Amino acid sequence: MYTAGNSAISAYQRIGVETSVGAADPYKLILMLFEGAQEALNRAKMHMQLNEIAEKGQMISKAIMIIDHGLKASLDMNAGGDLAIKLQALYDYMTHQLLVANIQNNVEKITEVNKLLSELHSAWKEIGQFAETQKETLHVR
Repeated sequence: MYTAGNSAISAYQRIGVETSVGAADPYKLILMLFEGAQEALNRAKMHMQLNEIAEKGQMISKAIMIIDHGLKASLDMNAGGDLAIKLQALYDYMTHQLLVANIQNNVEKITEVNKLLSELHSAWKEIGQFAETQKETLHVR
């Protein structure tokens, strides 16, 4: 019964995420990528502490995929200029650190990457809030 309940919960969560993704604008999709990577890293640390090696590896792999195939892939290298180049290098650094963290079972490297993601996530949220304020200002006039 517990497994069936877990399956139902997993299916519900999957549908919720798919619905959120389908309804989200590009700005919100990037927020969701940051949040997904951070959640995966938090879970990886938990699995590492519980010595659940396979689960830890799955969560680190998930975070790497989000960073590499989500955040890094979303960069517009033509329009982004120097900032896009620096973000690309930072994302490469993060994925490398996570690979090392997985191999060495190094929680500090996971914490470092999670902190970097958190800082970028905060900056992205501020950009969105600023853009929203600008839209509101333009509509008032």
